[in-house]
Amino acid sequence: MLTDKELIDIAWKAREQAYAPYSEFQVGAALLAENGQVFPGCNVENISYGLTNCAERVAIGAAVASGNRKFEKVVVVADTKEPISPCGACRQVLAEFGVKSIILANREGAVIFSLEELLPRASTGILDRP
Repeated sequence: MLTDKELIDIAWKAREQAYAPYSEFQVGAALLAENGQVFPGCNVENISYGLTNCAERVAIGAAVASGNRKFEKVVVVADTKEPISPCGACRQVLAEFGVKSIILANREGAVIFSLEELLPRASTGILDRP
């Protein structure tokens, strides 16, 4: 199993591949599947901003396309003053797959959150599931 530092390094490498010609804001992610596989992701912008794909969702898409459905943690990195936090849509997608730990990092360090801290009541939400 990879260490958090190794996952952070993978996310920084993924960030280098970001397609961000409009905002010039590059984000990287690394998603650790329950089976130990790692899926990198980077943001992919579109001139129609609503069609932009965040790094976290790119990583989840790649993982799901490879047959994975259970994940331990995700790392999200960006060159920001404070560690970047997933947008609401990404939080909901992370909740869909039960990602247990979310590591947010910048060049200075990292912070760790649980999904519940970032998106309370995610499993009940509009579906009112227990």
